[in-house]
Amino acid sequence: MEYLRSLDEETLRTLDTDADSLKDYSEMYEHDTDPLDADTDDDDLTDGQEVNEYNTNPLVADTDGDGLSDGDEVNSYNTDPNNADTDGDGLSDGDEINRYNTDPNDANGDADGDGVSDVDEINTHGTDPNNPDSDGDGFTDGQELEMGTNPMDGSDPVFIDMNAFNTINFGFDRSNISDAAAANLAENVELLRNAPAFRVRVDAYTDHVGGDQYNLRLSLRRAKSVVDFYTSNGISADRIESQGLGKAPVACMDETEERGCEANRRAESHPISTLKYSPKK
Repeated sequence: MEYLRSLDEETLRTLDTDADSLKDYSEMYEHDTDPLDADTDDDDLTDGQEVNEYNTNPLVADTDGDGLSDGDEVNSYNTDPNNADTDGDGLSDGDEINRYNTDPNDANGDADGDGVSDVDEINTHGTDPNNPDSDGDGFTDGQELEMGTNPMDGSDPVFIDMNAFNTINFGFDRSNISDAAAANLAENVELLRNAPAFRVRVDAYTDHVGGDQYNLRLSLRRAKSVVDFYTSNGISADRIESQGLGKAPVACMDETEERGCEANRRAESHPISTLKYSPKK
């Protein structure tokens, strides 16, 4: 360096000692860069590239202060080293690369394909832009936002599986609810109370003893008994539908001519979802 300082301006303007495309005079007296080091700030761009091509600061490795070196922005991510937020989405390029693993060149990027932009997931909803189902409940974040449920609460919405409700049985030629049946229906009531987006359909049957018309009327009475139980325990009537279907379509192995089959003397409760989507498990 002392040798270079001893040279006159005319000579220095002809020299490029470190071959960085900046003349030594320019490095020493205009840009304050090191004429003996092609990359003064060690950002993987030569001083000449920074001054002549990218208009970045050859003395500062991260010109725009976004947490990415100028060299990484140019060589690895194709982002603007003079703009901390290349895509203008409100997230710095450094945060998108180092913190969120999202695309710093796409303001409308949706890394996890859940229908919600990365920036909205981060800044508005607090969801994970790299996980389409942030709360792990089987609904995508986009589906939950569309349905008005919380994408960060795995218990919202409550979803009742198809086979979750208990089926009850009746005595021979009876339509009253036994104590055992009432306990099973009470469990169904609790599920319905916790899942306001669900309705219930009651399907009631009889065994094969007796005539078709009699059994149809008996099945209707059984369906009504279940509906009455639900409504008397706080389930709104507009959430319930019912049907008496007469004789069960399949006979039991242990059916007798006199007493029929208890398994066919039943009322099934089926959940009906009003949610737009079903969870993927």
